[in-house]
Amino acid sequence: MNQQVQTDRTIPNNKPDVIIRDNEKGTYMLIDVTISGDRNVTKKEAEEILKYKDLTTEIQHMWNVKTKVIPVIIGATGTVSKSFRKYVTYQENMKSRNYRKQPYWALHTYFGKY
Repeated sequence: MNQQVQTDRTIPNNKPDVIIRDNEKGTYMLIDVTISGDRNVTKKEAEEILKYKDLTTEIQHMWNVKTKVIPVIIGATGTVSKSFRKYVTYQENMKSRNYRKQPYWALHTYFGKY
């Protein structure tokens, strides 16, 4: 995406890789993909969630929607976190929607089915 999210106040980390907005459910998903040089993907995943905490809070207050950060962290050796399966499952629940299939297909194209 490489575009800043418009907010009322200045937020340093406001460029997630992918943003999915579901108007029917009133939700936003902020997806950030990172290739980590080390094998500690769980720590990196927590850092990514914390990194977008201010943006998540601001989006929720501005637009009155639920917001979820989905970090996709891949270690240099192909290591993924245990919670990666939860995020892929969340995307599978979205695949029946016709308006935005790219993130679902991107996850499965690059990482296979976990």
